[in-house]
Amino acid sequence: MLEFQALTFERDDWPLFSDLSGAIKVGEILQITGPNGCGKTTLLHILATIQPINVGTLRWKGSDISQCHQSYLADVAFIGHKPGLKLSLTPRENLQWLSKLQPLNRCTSAEALARIGLAGFEDVPCYTLSAGQLRRAALAVLCMTQARLWLLDEPLTALDVQGIADLETLLLAHVEQGGAVALSSHQALTNPAVRTLALDAMAEAEL
Repeated sequence: MLEFQALTFERDDWPLFSDLSGAIKVGEILQITGPNGCGKTTLLHILATIQPINVGTLRWKGSDISQCHQSYLADVAFIGHKPGLKLSLTPRENLQWLSKLQPLNRCTSAEALARIGLAGFEDVPCYTLSAGQLRRAALAVLCMTQARLWLLDEPLTALDVQGIADLETLLLAHVEQGGAVALSSHQALTNPAVRTLALDAMAEAEL
């Protein structure tokens, strides 16, 4: 689905990774692991085309990403390590706001929030929610998007045991339906579809 070839990234002449190649395949979850500072977030940003590439290429369904950038972005869902929600809005209102920026029509916001474990909290202001509930609200987007490739930066952060189980169920259902996932996490996943990409620490701070 998405291939990355000979990726090299330096920050202030300090290499995070070099000559990194691989692929995110249909039906699998690629878990990017490694200590803080090894470039996990940077790699996800490159794959999402948020961060320009220093050296290397990205290929989407066989084509260079520069030749199909708009169609690629339409098929990608990226969630960063911060929830990215408007705290003055409710979870339902946040999803309605996000639906104006990207197609979120796979199910209703109420159905998505229930599936992610926030039934009963749909109309509560986000500033009253716990860190784990905020994480769930952010992940509810995944229930609604039609995107086939999910790029997730530390999606397990602040989730309790049940929240992690719910997310793993969601990820497995997505890849079984022909999707693909790349995520970063310090915590091992039990999902049988997981393949690991370990990055070595090459910097002092996560970018």
